[in-house]
Amino acid sequence: MTKLASLALALALIGAGCDNSGSDTTPDALPLTTETFSGSVDPLGLASHRFTVARQGEVDITLTVAGPPATITMGLGVGTPSSTGCDLNISGGSVAAQAGAVPQLVGTAAAGELCVAVYDIGNQTAAVAYTVTVAHP
Repeated sequence: MTKLASLALALALIGAGCDNSGSDTTPDALPLTTETFSGSVDPLGLASHRFTVARQGEVDITLTVAGPPATITMGLGVGTPSSTGCDLNISGGSVAAQAGAVPQLVGTAAAGELCVAVYDIGNQTAAVAYTVTVAHP
């Protein structure tokens, strides 16, 4: 069971134990927004994209496509937008990752503007195309 499913189940069980006199006062789960960004990164380069978190909650970032070659490891980070692009000076906000279906970065973010960055970690010999998804509240 995923963390999100476990949390939803726990909240449902807590709500079931309360007597609301027959009325349902539990708010509906608010949907996540999933944004998809694509581009390319040159050797020693970085590409970033801004996104806005509407309310505090879990943010999942997934590098879904990177290549050629399909097995390349890229830098993937989350940070705050700056005048020079994306400031990745957030503890734990950056990893080396290969493309996949499972989020490589998962964390809780406060409401506000953030950015996601895809960058060369020093192993590129040519431009690499990428697609990254960001799921957030």
